Amino acid sequence: MANQFLEIPDLFWSLFRSKNRQIYINALLQINEEYQYSNYYLSREVCIQTLSDYFARQKVTLEQDDTEDDFDMLEPLSTRILNWLLRTGWLRKVEDYGAMTVNIVVPDYAAVFVEAFARLLGEDEDETQVYIQNVYGILFAFQNDPRSNISLLKTALVNTRKLNKTLQDMLHNMDKFFGSLLKQNVYGDLLKDHLDGYVEEIVRKKYHILKTSDNFYLYKTDIKRWLGEMRQNQTWLLEVCERNRRLRGLDIQVEELVKQIDMIEKGFDDIEHRIINMDREHTRYIRATVTRLNYLLNREDNMKGLVIRLLNHLSETEGKEEQAREAERISALVNLSQMSVISEKSLYKRRRPKADFMGSLEPDEETEELTGEEILKLNKIRNRYSRKEIHEFILERMENGRLQVTKDMVSTEADFEKLILAYDDAVRKDSPYRVREEAAEVVDSGRFRYPALIFERKGQKG
Repeated sequence: MANQFLEIPDLFWSLFRSKNRQIYINALLQINEEYQYSNYYLSREVCIQTLSDYFARQKVTLEQDDTEDDFDMLEPLSTRILNWLLRTGWLRKVEDYGAMTVNIVVPDYAAVFVEAFARLLGEDEDETQVYIQNVYGILFAFQNDPRSNISLLKTALVNTRKLNKTLQDMLHNMDKFFGSLLKQNVYGDLLKDHLDGYVEEIVRKKYHILKTSDNFYLYKTDIKRWLGEMRQNQTWLLEVCERNRRLRGLDIQVEELVKQIDMIEKGFDDIEHRIINMDREHTRYIRATVTRLNYLLNREDNMKGLVIRLLNHLSETEGKEEQAREAERISALVNLSQMSVISEKSLYKRRRPKADFMGSLEPDEETEELTGEEILKLNKIRNRYSRKEIHEFILERMENGRLQVTKDMVSTEADFEKLILAYDDAVRKDSPYRVREEAAEVVDSGRFRYPALIFERKGQKG
């Protein structure tokens, strides 16, 4: 096979140094798409029209390259781009003297790079599906076609290795999502990054393909069974060797066929091992995402969240002496020696009464599950306001430590949500108030209906 590096002109590499690099790459992808549609023959006029239609839909500023002169700058945008690609060897003119035309073609070496550009943009179909189907079809033909030879086994081995490489690349690229996970400090941004990034790119496009009914495991069972049958059928192996000598003049031994079969089987064992690793990484990422989401939701109320914020604050303080002074100042305000801070597990847990135990044996009532939209709405309402805002909403309206909820108190949807959250907050031990009683009457303000609650500051005598 000829070394195609020797065919590449020196100016070819200038694309990667050019300020217009992305524009030229987009132009090559458009020409290549039209090139395939037109049966691999394009005229200069078709290329210019294709580029004109593509760049007319977007605003493009093309800077002057080192190889361009003042006359090139006077050309239309599409003509100027095409001339540059021809001059640098990314495209080539081929004269057809019979038809008296000049065609634009993509050279072999350039086609390799254009294909790589398309793959980087994710335009190709998923390779995991293509490779496993290729191996399946090749081995079926090798076992059943009387004209088959060892070259089919070698092709199956190549596809097995490519599938292994593709899965390994998928596995290596999963770790980038852990980095972006820690960069997000807002609940909504993290959820969007997870759904639009990880779920869309990894789960639906790649990982999901390994887990559906039409997946790797569907083909793997038949492939491994065929490989075992081939290895054990000595008569058939001798026939394949004889067929290679008779039809292709190749002196193939049974040991060489068995070696190829063993390598393919080992490749499939490696694939299963990589899929197990992908499962492990997938579980790790989901667990880390849920933990991070929970932290962002509850960091104002949750003990762990507050401790993490405290440690982050200390780590941001520069200088050992300044850190020591800051730690001493914090220790004077916060009691960090409580067991509840060190461990979530209490030293003693009160046993539940027998009545509770017997009641737990009764069948639980089935509750209707909330939809995803309802869950997101609840999370949005609960985390829209901090506990400080909810406390101020009640405490600022109290007179002599007491607040009777009236019709005038709730006028907006925000007031209504704060009232609900305040009622929920009142049952907490660290809440500054409690709901002393609930009147039987219902307040109707026109837009909202709610019970006539009575809030009372803790420690206030009734």
